[in-house]
Amino acid sequence: SFDLPPFLFYLCVCVCVFLQQIPDVSPTGRYTTLVPLIFILTVAGIKEIIEDYKRHKADNTVNKKKTTVLRNGAWQTIIWKQVAVGDIVKVTNGQHLPADMVIVSSSEPQAMCYTETSNLDGETNLKIRQGHSLTASVQSVEELMGLAGRLECEGPNRHLYDFTGTLRLDNHNPVPLGPDQVLLRGAQIRNTQWVVGIVVYTGHDSKLMQNSTKAPLKRSNVERVTNMQILVLFCILLVMALVSSIGAAIWNKQHTDEACWYLSRDISLNFWYNLLTFIILYNNLIPISLLVTLEVVKFTQALFINWDMEMYYSETDTPAMARTSNLNEELGQVKYLFSDKTGTLTCNRLMVWHLSSCFYQIIYQASSPDEGALVKGAKSLGFVFTARTPHSVIIEAVTLVIHFSSLLFCVCVCVCATRATLIAHCSSLGDSLGKENELALIIDGQTLKYALSFEVRQAFLDLALSCKAVICCRVSPLQKSEIVDMVKKHVKAITLAIGDGANDVGMIQTAHVGVGISGNEGMQATNSSDYSIAQFSYLEKLLLVHGAWSYNRVTKCILYCFYKNVVLYIIELWFAFVNGFSGQILFERWCIGLYNVIFTALPPFTLGIFDRPCSQQNMLRFPQLYRITQNADGFNTKVTAHILYTLGIGDSSVKELYMTPILMNAFDFLKVAHIADTYVQTNSLSSSCREVLSAGRVMQCWSFWLGLILVPAACLLKDVAWNARTVRKSLLEEVQELEARAVDPGAAVLRDASGRSLNERAHLLTRVFRKTPSSVGRSNSVQQTVSHGYAFSQEEHGVVSQSQVVRSYDTTRQRPSL
Repeated sequence: SFDLPPFLFYLCVCVCVFLQQIPDVSPTGRYTTLVPLIFILTVAGIKEIIEDYKRHKADNTVNKKKTTVLRNGAWQTIIWKQVAVGDIVKVTNGQHLPADMVIVSSSEPQAMCYTETSNLDGETNLKIRQGHSLTASVQSVEELMGLAGRLECEGPNRHLYDFTGTLRLDNHNPVPLGPDQVLLRGAQIRNTQWVVGIVVYTGHDSKLMQNSTKAPLKRSNVERVTNMQILVLFCILLVMALVSSIGAAIWNKQHTDEACWYLSRDISLNFWYNLLTFIILYNNLIPISLLVTLEVVKFTQALFINWDMEMYYSETDTPAMARTSNLNEELGQVKYLFSDKTGTLTCNRLMVWHLSSCFYQIIYQASSPDEGALVKGAKSLGFVFTARTPHSVIIEAVTLVIHFSSLLFCVCVCVCATRATLIAHCSSLGDSLGKENELALIIDGQTLKYALSFEVRQAFLDLALSCKAVICCRVSPLQKSEIVDMVKKHVKAITLAIGDGANDVGMIQTAHVGVGISGNEGMQATNSSDYSIAQFSYLEKLLLVHGAWSYNRVTKCILYCFYKNVVLYIIELWFAFVNGFSGQILFERWCIGLYNVIFTALPPFTLGIFDRPCSQQNMLRFPQLYRITQNADGFNTKVTAHILYTLGIGDSSVKELYMTPILMNAFDFLKVAHIADTYVQTNSLSSSCREVLSAGRVMQCWSFWLGLILVPAACLLKDVAWNARTVRKSLLEEVQELEARAVDPGAAVLRDASGRSLNERAHLLTRVFRKTPSSVGRSNSVQQTVSHGYAFSQEEHGVVSQSQVVRSYDTTRQRPSL
C-alpha cells in the first residue's frame, strides 16, 4: 500500500544513501545506512505480502463460488468469475445470485420467485419478483436453447430499485422490463426450487458492486500525528546541519594561519560539502527503524486479536480476525459508533412467547424470521394444515386479506370455516427493546435525502449530536456512508462503523475503523472490513481491551524510538563543538549504523508487544478507563515536545537503556531479558571497538564508574520525577497501584476527582456493552431442507400483491422440475 509520508521518509533516506557514495563527504562510510535500509524494507515487504495474501484468499472464497449455466445444450457448473453477460443461469433455493439477471422462468406459478435482499438493503423480509409472462413457460433445456432474440438494457448504475430494459424475441413484439423482473447479485433465492435468468451485469458492473465505494487507504490518527512529528524532526535535522556548517565555516575562517595549511581555503565550497556531511551524520535523528518496528508491533498485536478465545464463537466456528494491522491503535480512540441494526444489534433469532395462528402457514420452510417463529409455535400446539388450493386451506376458504404496511404493522386475513363463521387471523410485530426517557432522533431515508443537503446539513448534524441516539431507517447504502462521512469530516472525531450485510460496506469503508460481523447476510461486510467478529458483544473487548492496549503500546514504542535517537545524535552535536565542526564521528561507524536495528531493537518491541496499563478484567469492568486513550492523553504534541526538550548528556545506549523501565507499566520476564540483552550487547561491542584503550586500566579509573552510573542517573532524574506518583494521581495510576497491592480498584474507579459516583457516560457505556446471553445466538433453525414455501412478510407496493400470491398456489399439484 502506498502512503505519501512514509514514501517521502524513505526517499530522504535513499538520498542520504546516495550522498554517502560521494567521496570525502560521508563521515560514516558508504554502507552504514544502506544495509539497515535494505533489512528494514525487506521486513516491511514480507509483512505486507502476508496481509495481502490473507485478503486475496478471502476474495477468492467469493470468486470461486459455484453456479450453474446453460452452455452447449447442457447445464454446466462453473465458478462465479466465469459468468458472462448473456449466459442463462440457474439458481436453486438458498443460493446467492452470482450476477444481475432478468428472470426467464421459475418453479413457482407465473414465473414468480422469492428473494431476500438483506445483503443489498438490509431488509430481511422476502421480496417477490416475477418474470414476464412471455417467457414464464420456457422451462426445459430445449425451450431455453430455442430462445432467439435480443435483450437491451441501460448501462451499469448503482440504483438498486431502478431498471429499464426491453426484451425482443423473434416472432414476438418487444416487451418492456422493469426492476420487478430483475434479480440482483448478492440477493438470496428463498422458497423457490429454482429460477432461470439471463445475465445482464457481472462483476463490477453489478448494482451491488456499483454501490461499493473504492476501499480507501486508512491510516490511524496516531500515524498521522507521527508523520507530523517526523517532519518536525526532519526540520530539526536541517537546522542542526545548518548550524554545524556555519560553525565549521567560522572555525575555518578563524584558523587560517600556517599551522592549518592542510585545510582548504575555499570556504564557500567547503560550506556545502560540510552541509552534506552533517546531514549524513545526523540523518538517523529520524529513526530509520521506526516504521518497520511499528509494522511488526502492529502485526503481532493483530495476532493477539486473532488468538483471543473470548472473541471466538463456537457455534459457527468463527474467530475474531484483524484483516489489517494498521488500525489497532485507532480502536482505542473511537468516539462515535455507527451500527447496522438487523443482524448486528439483533441476532435474527425470534422465539414464540404466546400462541399465534397465521393464515398462510408454512409447511416446509420459513420465509422470514418473524413469521417462521410464529408458525413454528403454532405447529408445536397442533395448528397444522397439509395442503392448500388457490381458494381454500382444506376446509377454510380465504375471503379477505389485509396487507402488511408500515402504517398498520400487521397482516390480517378472514377465512370462512365449515360452521359458516368468520375467523380473523392476525400477525403483528413487536420487540423487547427497552425504553428510556432520553432524547432520540428518528429519520427515514426520504427525509434524510433533504437533511443531508448542503443548506441544512450543519443544522441536522447539530441536532443529531445533541441526541443520545440517532436512528436512520430505510436508508440506502450510499446514505449510510454519507452520514458517517459527515460526522467524520465535521466533528473531527474517530468513528467506527459496524455491520453484517453488503449494504453496510459503504459506511464500513468510510469510517476510520470498519468492523464486520460474519452473520447470516453473507461475507461482503466481513471482506470489506478492517476487523471481523462473530457477535456484536465482542466489540466490547475489541475496543476496551485490545484497542486501549494497542494505543498505549504503539505510542510508547514511538516515543521510545524518538527518545533513543535524539539522545544519540545530540551527543554528536555537542561533540562537533569540540572538534572544530569537522564532521568527525564520536562512535564507531558500524555502531551508529546498527544502533537502531540491533543494539536498541528489542526494547521497542518489548514496549509495543507486552506492555499493558492494567489487567483486561479491570479494563472491561470500568469502561471510563477508555477515556484515557480516547482523549490521546499519552501521545500528543505536548508529550513529544517534552521528549525533545529533555535532551540529555551521557552514554546514549546506557541512558536509553535506563529509560526503558521508566516507560513500562509492568515488568515480566521478557522485558527484563530484553533490557539485559541490550546492556550486554552494548558493553561487549564498546570494549571490542576501543582496542586502543586497555579495559583493565579504564575500569580502574573512578571517572569510568562515575560516568557509567551517575551521569545517566543524573540525566534521568527529571524523567523519574516526571513519572513520580506522589500527588495528583491519575485514575489509571490509582488502578495500577491497587492492582499491584491486590486490592479491588472499584472504590477508586467509581468516583471522580470530586468524590462523586460513576458518571453518566460510564453508566451509558456499561449499559451498551452487555454480553449477549448464550441462548440468544444466531441460528438457522427455522429454515428446513425442503425447497418451497410461501411468503409471509409483504413487500409494500410489490409487483405481486399478497392476495394474488395466496390465490396462485395449489399445493396439491407437483412443482415443475428443471
